[in-house]
Amino acid sequence: MPGQERASRTLQRRSSLSNQARALVAAVAACAGLVGCASATDVVATDKPGIYTVAASAAGGRMAWARAHESAISEARDYCERRGMQSSVTTETVSGVAMMTVHASSVNFECHPKF
Repeated sequence: MPGQERASRTLQRRSSLSNQARALVAAVAACAGLVGCASATDVVATDKPGIYTVAASAAGGRMAWARAHESAISEARDYCERRGMQSSVTTETVSGVAMMTVHASSVNFECHPKF
């Protein structure tokens, strides 16, 4: 009997952990659905020497413009950092202001040596 009780308690604990894990996954998925995500294009060179451009977009919610902006800025920064430099934004164009529409940010930037 003691062995069966121990096995039963172990099974109950595993079941409880499994239920907690499922609840956590469901909560994360629900939050991700509400927050939305941003996606960015690859960085490309413009027709002006030393000037690059990257665009990002995000949908869903009031802060979609901020996610699009941050994604574009982050891509520019990462691009320059991979080259041992720092980014400097020259222009940014944004679109989409209405809720639940796609918001976009297009950033032109340069890479400069780090000081």
